[in-house]
Amino acid sequence: MKKIVIDKNDAGQRVDKFITKTFDRLPKSLMFKEIRKKNIKVNRKRCTPEQKLNDGDVLELYLNDDVLHIKEKHYDFLKASDELDIIYEDENIILINKRVGVLCHPDGKDYIDNIVARLKRYLYEKGEWAPDKSSFTPSLANRIDRNTGGIVIGTKNATALRIINDKIKNREIKKFYLTVVHGKMDNQSETCTAYLTKNEKKNMVTVTDNKTENSKRIITKYTVLDYYNDASLLEVELMTGRTHQIRAHLAHIGHPLYGDGKYGKEQGRYRQALYSYKLKFDFSDDNELSYLSGKEFKANNIKLLDDYKERKFI
Repeated sequence: MKKIVIDKNDAGQRVDKFITKTFDRLPKSLMFKEIRKKNIKVNRKRCTPEQKLNDGDVLELYLNDDVLHIKEKHYDFLKASDELDIIYEDENIILINKRVGVLCHPDGKDYIDNIVARLKRYLYEKGEWAPDKSSFTPSLANRIDRNTGGIVIGTKNATALRIINDKIKNREIKKFYLTVVHGKMDNQSETCTAYLTKNEKKNMVTVTDNKTENSKRIITKYTVLDYYNDASLLEVELMTGRTHQIRAHLAHIGHPLYGDGKYGKEQGRYRQALYSYKLKFDFSDDNELSYLSGKEFKANNIKLLDDYKERKFI
């Protein structure tokens, strides 16, 4: 006999889906048969395969131990680095300062060490999460290019992920970037509007002043923080969030980012001077994460700022 208490990460799943996901030696035909025979119960009562599980429900399986073997998982994330620059953490979210050169998610060439793998290792070693005890996997709600540094939002449960994704979509989490661009800006502060078209095959975008087929409107606000020689230090607020928006939009108005080999002047260089350094939470409703509303978080130890102060952009 096996007893499992359902937690909030597993709530909302169907009984049959949860059982299939949890046990790898229990044939579906036997599972359905045992549900009909009342040998599988929820809260000591008869259940159905399609019944939804709730937080705190007790699932009981009166079956032989040989078919109640919990799926074993390979913990590749334990091979990831344990380096994690944490800006803020609570029981729902964790704000991580991603360094330039580190991937957010695995790709074909670099599967093991990335921010999401480091997050899994961190929470596993803290005892807050284990793959065999929860169907939820710690996830990032936003992502930043490998060669851009800055704040990524990690979520510890399904509720937090849903809310943060919704707030990002509705622009209730404001993102601010630091960047160094070529040239002196015409205005101290400006909100620029244009249209962006993405080329999926080339992983590049094109920005135009007028709307074209398949283009999407972009709005980028910049404020000049400092200037020397041919380098302007800007704070940029994303009013819309499109692929490569800051890099392509600023290049379009004649001020490409330093180090940007894709949209800028330095062909072959891909360490663009861009850092997602600040987040502001500004929620419009009450929810499980409302305690974050009105709070602002900043990254520390930003190499881009150090390089600028040392006048390395010339």
